Amino acid sequence: MLGFLTARQAGLDDPLRLRRAESTRRVLSLTLNPDREVDRIHGNGINTIDIEVVEGRYMLSGGADGVIVIYDLENYSGKLHYTCKSVCTVGRSNRYVHKFSVETVQWYPYDTGMFVSSSFDKTMKVWDTETLKPAEVFEFEGNVYSHHLSPIARKHSLIAVGTKDPKIHLCDLKSGSRIQVLQGHRAEILSVRWSPRYEHILATASADSKVKVWDVRRASGCLFSLDQHNGDKSKAASEAVNTAHNGRVNGLCFTGDGLYLLTTGTDDRMRLWNSATGENTLVNYGKVSNGNRKKLQFAVSRGCGPEFVFVPCESSVAVYAVHTGELVSTLRGHYNNVDCCELHPDYQVSRVEPSRSLFVFPSPGPCLLSPSAVASLLCAFVFISSTAALVVVAVRAIRHLQSPWQPRMSLMRRGGGLDR
Repeated sequence: MLGFLTARQAGLDDPLRLRRAESTRRVLSLTLNPDREVDRIHGNGINTIDIEVVEGRYMLSGGADGVIVIYDLENYSGKLHYTCKSVCTVGRSNRYVHKFSVETVQWYPYDTGMFVSSSFDKTMKVWDTETLKPAEVFEFEGNVYSHHLSPIARKHSLIAVGTKDPKIHLCDLKSGSRIQVLQGHRAEILSVRWSPRYEHILATASADSKVKVWDVRRASGCLFSLDQHNGDKSKAASEAVNTAHNGRVNGLCFTGDGLYLLTTGTDDRMRLWNSATGENTLVNYGKVSNGNRKKLQFAVSRGCGPEFVFVPCESSVAVYAVHTGELVSTLRGHYNNVDCCELHPDYQVSRVEPSRSLFVFPSPGPCLLSPSAVASLLCAFVFISSTAALVVVAVRAIRHLQSPWQPRMSLMRRGGGLDR
C-alpha cells in the first residue's frame, strides 16, 4: 500500500489503481464486528433492502409484514458501539402501508426524495419520502415479484415490473401509466434488471427456466434468450433447448460495467453470460445452493480487481471471483437462510439472524489516504436472511472527494423515528 501511495504522490500511478487495490484488499479482509447494530423494527422476515447512492447514507428495508423502514447508517455519536437508528417507518398504523409482504424496495437513483416499493398485495407504490405518502400507485392482476429502475437512464423514466402474470410491465413515472408490455415468457417473472451500460437494455428471469434480454425501443422487443448450451442441441434435452437453467431462474445481476450478466437458478447453479452476445462463458462456480422460490437478490463488487460476487447460499454468503469461479470466502453468522444481499460502493454490508442482533465486519488495520485525492469512508455490504434482524458488515475503503453537487431533497430534513 505504501508503494501505491508513493507512486500516486509522485504522479507515476493512476489514482484508480490505488483505489482498486485498497478496495480489493478490504473486501478480502472482512471480519465480524460486534460493535454495529440496527434498530429492530420488523416483526417478521426481511425480504429486501437498498442503500441509496446519492449520499450513501440511508438504507431501505421491506419486510414480510408489509412494513418499510428507512435507516440512517451514519455514526455521529463518536462511540465505538453504535446502533443505526430508523429515520422513519411506514408501519401497520399507516393507512398507505402494503397489505402483504414487500418483495422489492428501491431508491430513486438520483434523489433521496422518492423511493419505490412492490408487494404481494398486487401493487407497486411510488413514495414521497418527505410525507411518507404514495405519489403514485400502480395496480396489477397478480403478485408483484420484482421491479427495477434504470440507474443510468436519461431518456426515459421507466420501471420494469415482474409479476405472476408472464408479462413484463413497463410503467412510466412521468405519465403515471403502464405504457408497454413485453411478452415472451410462459411463467411468472421472478426478477428484472436494467443494464448499467445501456439504458434501453433490460434482462428478465422467469420460472420457465428462461432469461431474455430486451431492447425496449424495438417493436419486437426481445433481442435473444440465453442458452446454457450455446446452441449445441446435442447436449440438451428437447425441453432444455434455449433455457438458461434447469429450474426456476430467480436471480439477475449485471457486472458494474454491464458487459456480463450473472444468473442464479433453483438448479443450484450460477452462470456468467456475455451480455452483448448472450454466450455462456462456462465459468464453473460449483454448487450454489438456492431453494428460494421467489427473487434472490445478490450483488457484484465495483472498483475491485478482480470482481467478486456475493451470493446468499443457505445460512451464509458465498464470495466468488466472477471470472474464474473460485470460492474466495464464506461469510457466516446466520442461523436461517439468507435471502438478500446488497452491495454499495460506499457502505459494505448488513444481514439478519434470529436473535435480531447486528454484526459488523471491519477490515484490519487503518485506512491509508492521500489527502489531495481521497477521503476515508465506511463501506457497507448487506445480506438479509428470512428472520427479522439485520447484520451489518463494515470495512474502510477510499474514494475521490465527493463532488459539490447535492440532491434537491435530503432525508436530513426529516425528523427521526416516526411511524406515519
